[in-house]
Amino acid sequence: MKAVIQRVTQASVEIDTRVVGQIDGGMLVLLGVANGDGEDDARYMVEKITTLRMFNDAQGRMNLAVADVGGTVLLVSQFTLLADTRKGRRPGFDGAAPPEVARLSYEMVVEGVRRRGIRVETGQFGAQMRVSLQNDGPVTFILDSRQ
Repeated sequence: MKAVIQRVTQASVEIDTRVVGQIDGGMLVLLGVANGDGEDDARYMVEKITTLRMFNDAQGRMNLAVADVGGTVLLVSQFTLLADTRKGRRPGFDGAAPPEVARLSYEMVVEGVRRRGIRVETGQFGAQMRVSLQNDGPVTFILDSRQ
């Protein structure tokens, strides 16, 4: 699995003109599921999302996790994170898991974060979505469960 995690002061996702997920502070997680990803990859992502110390403490150091600051997670599926752009001009998506497999892994991550007591908002798996955010810092991290 690959994820782009951004610390945000606000973020939302809408389908057509309807907001389906919205947070006022916390992290936006764009999550892509690769062929061969399984429960170990999902557990890795849940652990990283919930414990990554990317929020500032009283001294201004990144020393706090999302739960420590009472933040929320907006988790959005994004298969394009698995694009192969090495050759030509058109991205290839053979490395992305098929939708029916990716959906189960995505839902596993969503539920795993919720079980840790963190409020999670989501997009809609497989839908054409518009994601808006205000990056705080900016602070952005890229995670790969296979590295």
